[in-house]
Amino acid sequence: MKESEKLHTLRRREMVETLKKYGIADQRVLDVFQRVQRHLFFDVDATDLAYNDGAYPIGFGQTISQPYTVAFMTALLVERSPFGKVLEIGTGSGYQAAILEALGYCVYTIERIFELYERAEKLFSRLCLNIICRGGDGTLGWVDEAPFDGIMVTAGAPAEPELLMHQLAEHGSMVIPVGNADSQQMMVITRDGDTFRREVFQQFTFVPLVGREGWNDTVF
Repeated sequence: MKESEKLHTLRRREMVETLKKYGIADQRVLDVFQRVQRHLFFDVDATDLAYNDGAYPIGFGQTISQPYTVAFMTALLVERSPFGKVLEIGTGSGYQAAILEALGYCVYTIERIFELYERAEKLFSRLCLNIICRGGDGTLGWVDEAPFDGIMVTAGAPAEPELLMHQLAEHGSMVIPVGNADSQQMMVITRDGDTFRREVFQQFTFVPLVGREGWNDTVF
């Protein structure tokens, strides 16, 4: 193993220990965070920062979320929908989708910024990841592939997107941050027939969810 690979492995181990200290306890989630190489989703010049617990810009006003945020959302989904078909809204760097794929989900992901979509699609192919992605307005979901056992929204929504909620399978859950432009509360919305149960968790700050059922792109 090259020295750089040893260093990245060590830093991932340290990252996982930090996640444990922050309260991430699901061993299945922790194991995946140890395996998935986060630095591959960074620009070459920034790989030294890949395992710090912080967000990092990836261009076009978007970020790769801090590891704790990704782990927190992932643990919420795994607890409620441990297997099956998952839709991610906001591909971004591709790291969250790679985490979901490593957990064994059948992953679909949508990115509205074409350059990021194209970059992620090439990376998934190079890493031989079985992730299906497309460009477009993620707030509309992926009707042709619905229903989904889980939906993960990786941008802050001004309200609950009804089109996405109705693409959940029976007992499926959506993890989504909802709030204003400055701060959102993490929510889990679970479908039970034609009704939806809501759980509210701590506050986070995300880039805005832009689209027909999100923020208007002229606001930002």
